[in-house]
Amino acid sequence: MTMQDLADLDTEGPAISPLEPGRGPATLAAVGPWRLMLGKLLRQKVAMAAAVVVLLLYLIGAFAEFLAPSSPDLSRPQYTYAPPQELSLFVETPDGGWAFNLHVKGYRIAIDPQALRRTFVVDDSKVVSVGFFVKGRPYKLWGLIPLDRHLIGPVNPNDPMYLLGADRLGRDLFSRLVHGTRISMSIGLVGVALSLILGVTLGAVSGFYGGWVDMLIQRLIEVVSAMPTIPLWLGLAAAIPLSWSPLQVYFVITVIVSLLGWTGLAREVRGRFLALRGEDFVTAARLDGSGERRLIFRHILPSLTSHILAVVTLAVPTMIVAETSLSFLGIGLKPPVVSWGVLLQDAQSIRTVATAPWLLFWPGLAVVVAVLAFNFFGDGLRDAADPYES
Repeated sequence: MTMQDLADLDTEGPAISPLEPGRGPATLAAVGPWRLMLGKLLRQKVAMAAAVVVLLLYLIGAFAEFLAPSSPDLSRPQYTYAPPQELSLFVETPDGGWAFNLHVKGYRIAIDPQALRRTFVVDDSKVVSVGFFVKGRPYKLWGLIPLDRHLIGPVNPNDPMYLLGADRLGRDLFSRLVHGTRISMSIGLVGVALSLILGVTLGAVSGFYGGWVDMLIQRLIEVVSAMPTIPLWLGLAAAIPLSWSPLQVYFVITVIVSLLGWTGLAREVRGRFLALRGEDFVTAARLDGSGERRLIFRHILPSLTSHILAVVTLAVPTMIVAETSLSFLGIGLKPPVVSWGVLLQDAQSIRTVATAPWLLFWPGLAVVVAVLAFNFFGDGLRDAADPYES
């Protein structure tokens, strides 16, 4: 067979393009790993529903001033421990009919004959009209844009509207819960970002170099992991000066939480580097003249991106629970900062819970919803990032 015959055989039949759709394995080869992971993630309904919940929580935190009916520090002592009000759509007219009017019923003070204390009861004769985009207390959105419009609120700003009840100072729990979403959700992101830097950097160095460097970093991880969490938090929080501003305290609490949250990620990154540093693509890059820094950040670490992203997503709820626990114990954030943990401080006594159970229920429910949403989304993301999952 001559060279011309081989050329004729080579050109017979249609050429198959690796980018041509619908041609089996050739099409799969043209799809990148990120598209494959996104496709598997979109097929998981629970994970996508959890992602929507997480997105809504961050949107609530971003637009807290606009969504909250009033300021979180606006106190009305005459409405101390006022119970939640129910939104109603229709009001009875004098002629016996019904008319549309979004409203809540007002309060009437009564005396409990058994406990001999003041209580609030619903007064059907008092109608507090509620509207959307109503004028209220002025604020600055994101600290920059001056506004005075709120998404929902009483038409008359002086009328009481406590959709989730009031606390011991007569402050609106709904407004405080919305503002607390910003702090509690953001401290998880900031804390995870710091833990990500420490965990990925130390884990990559430990797994790539090995030897005495690996031994030193692993002993450091073991020491940090062996430290008792609560006493360490107590000691570090006690060192915060009382004269510091809420912003400084927020930053320090974030650092404290992050110092104990990086060890697990460092161990996982180290294990992946130990497994990948001897692979053929790493050897080829080394023979091609790539330095150690390029090998770590351009060749090995990108192959772990999807896994790291899933681990970080699962670490965010841990940070949220840690901040909530610290603030609940009184060693974390303190008023006037508003977070879910600070709100739970008002529910530390049995008497308060018996008088106003909503002070425990709603902040606790917010923490549970956020943690479950992150866990479900993180599990789905981890399954989508697993190359052996179909």
